[in-house]
Amino acid sequence: MNAADVNLYLVGFMGTGKTTVGRTVAHKLGFQLVDSDHEIERQRGKTIADIFAQEGEPAFRVMEREFVERGHPAERTVVSCGGGLVVQPGMLERLKGQGVVVCLHASIETILARTARQRNRPLLAVDNPDERVRELYAQREAIYKQAGTVILTDARPLNDIVSHVLRAWRRDAAEFARAATSR
Repeated sequence: MNAADVNLYLVGFMGTGKTTVGRTVAHKLGFQLVDSDHEIERQRGKTIADIFAQEGEPAFRVMEREFVERGHPAERTVVSCGGGLVVQPGMLERLKGQGVVVCLHASIETILARTARQRNRPLLAVDNPDERVRELYAQREAIYKQAGTVILTDARPLNDIVSHVLRAWRRDAAEFARAATSR
């Protein structure tokens, strides 16, 4: 495998900038961008909120696993992963076996500010969304920090974040390609 073709998986909590950063990184690499949530919505013909309401979160998590296993190209793709995708047992290892994983991270205050105006997040469709963000963040933070390179997105210009992601991807893609060749 050529290092220049290795997929990049952006993981992290909601509101950390995975889709925004992913779009710019994909453009700079000449890769396509695939957003796991958008792809699941397209394949199922319904919104994530509708999937959660009609089929439940466990069914959605199965859809995420299917997406990772066979729902996207194996090369030259930046994948913006839904916030909960990587916290499922075995999913982080599976992503690391398919490409480079970079975690975008932000402080709880930044995440609260970024998600406060968004109503399309089913996990926040509760009486106290701020409390729910804090609970989920506490549950998931340790897993995110195991995901590989962690890049802080708080109060940083997009170009700085993108440059950092590209540096991490180039370094890790070379290692991934070497390991893939020796298998």
